[in-house]
Amino acid sequence: MFDLVIRGGTVVDGTGAEPVEADVAVAGGRIVEIGKVEGLVSRTVDADGLAVAPGFIDPHTHYDAQLFWDPAATPSPMHGVTTVLGGNCGFSLAPVNPDDARYLQEMMAMVEGMPLLALEQGLPWDWETFGEFLDSLDGKTAVNAGFLVGHSALRRYVMGSDADQPASSDQLDRMVQALHDGLAAGGMGFSTSLAHTHWDGDNEPVPSRFSSTEEVLALAGAVSDHPGTWLEFITSGCLSMFSDEEIELMSQMSARAQRPLNWNVLTVSANTQDRTNHQLGAADAAAAVGGRIVALSMPTIGGLKLCFATYCPLYNMPGWKDTMNLPHEEKMAALADPETRRWLHEQAQTGSGGFYHMAQWENMEIGTTYSPENDGLTGRRVGDIAAERGQEPFDTLCDIVLADDLRTDLWPINADDSSESWAHRTEHWRDPRVIVGGSDAGAHLDRMCGTRYFTIILGDIVRTRGLLPLEEAVRLMTDVPARLFGLKDRGRVAEGWHADLVLFDPATVASDPIEARTDLPGDCMRLFAGAQGVHRVLVGGTDIVVDGQVTGSTPGTVLRSGRDTETVLP
Repeated sequence: MFDLVIRGGTVVDGTGAEPVEADVAVAGGRIVEIGKVEGLVSRTVDADGLAVAPGFIDPHTHYDAQLFWDPAATPSPMHGVTTVLGGNCGFSLAPVNPDDARYLQEMMAMVEGMPLLALEQGLPWDWETFGEFLDSLDGKTAVNAGFLVGHSALRRYVMGSDADQPASSDQLDRMVQALHDGLAAGGMGFSTSLAHTHWDGDNEPVPSRFSSTEEVLALAGAVSDHPGTWLEFITSGCLSMFSDEEIELMSQMSARAQRPLNWNVLTVSANTQDRTNHQLGAADAAAAVGGRIVALSMPTIGGLKLCFATYCPLYNMPGWKDTMNLPHEEKMAALADPETRRWLHEQAQTGSGGFYHMAQWENMEIGTTYSPENDGLTGRRVGDIAAERGQEPFDTLCDIVLADDLRTDLWPINADDSSESWAHRTEHWRDPRVIVGGSDAGAHLDRMCGTRYFTIILGDIVRTRGLLPLEEAVRLMTDVPARLFGLKDRGRVAEGWHADLVLFDPATVASDPIEARTDLPGDCMRLFAGAQGVHRVLVGGTDIVVDGQVTGSTPGTVLRSGRDTETVLP
């Protein structure tokens, strides 16, 4: 007796093999037969004209908080995602001392763009250890979710307000022990940040940025004692060029842990080949000392909303920090001053890589505006407006945001949308030193919606541009991350494997446009994008999305290292 048979679909199994028409039978949450299925069945789904693929895996999210008020982690499953991995960049919500929840709330609000009111109202904050955090989500999620243990949380847990100082040997020993405890409870591994862009709620560097090389390597080494774990890392060189010291540190972290290390995020275009080749060279250096480094590469461009009034990547432009952190009226006066404008513009031009393409002011698109002076500017590029006004683009941009009391929504448009650049990107996605990812889903809620990259790949890269065959695109979003992270029996449509599946129409699958929604705790706003052509998403054989709508079912598993993962050696 089968619980479910999906009939007549085209199975794209995740391995890269040629798609085949077949039925898929499910019983007890697992795939039990693929082919021409006969026998008794409780429920049948007609998949004629649809692709039947493994549920997509998002390797870089920050859904640690959102899952408490949104068990489906929307909009991810609407785009076919069935497994999310959180706790990245050194930012987990545990371990935490009872009187330190406020610090983590403010840090996550600052560095990951989660509304503070939502963090206050949407989470119980009734855990201390990492294991207790995992327990609080058990049985309550629609998607499968695994979490790394974050360095900044570990440091604050052990060192308190002294986490902005070097750790003593005793404090380091206690951090290592807390990490061991978290990994033994099911933490997926260890994540850390040394990136200059990461600041806490007090506008100070996040705790992990005060760590020594000795500390980072000691924590990485602890991971080797726990099966089915890995490392995740972000450093300043991820945004531009790695220093020799950064490459050495990553290599030694992986070698000490005897686990893969992935870093966030590789940008690829026709204009970044020297930087891309340099960054990917870190993987070769790691291999030489017995490690493995893999770059996450975000497969979309654009889609990052900016605003001069609230914290965003503009604050991390070279030399901008002091001006952008001024009180509101002083910031307004500074942006109105011609000399300050000139200085900010010159400083911005010294940046390279990462998000510094936004300093091409002429390519900035105006989003929502708020003043009569700016009526009619929505959807227009700053360069076109500046030409009409006879101004330099940065002066035009400053005039527009000042008229809106700094509230203008701005969308930087990456000029590198050429066929050559897209060919480079897809070529690199196939490189074993690269994995598709970097969505940051669950974070930066007021400025981006990265989770839609799955349907963008299927609709734009596969169908419209023809740069990848369907079976290869599915492999990159399923089997590749599953094998890198050692997810047991996930990432393929195969007999005996978990029935995490997505049914979509290859002829219509696409992302909806980004829109604003006010549906977070405290009536806070977020950016959201649904999908087209995704007909059904199942986790363990249970529907979590049907025709674009979440069902409310919560069959997801809180993934635990060792139990749900197997060790992947470098």
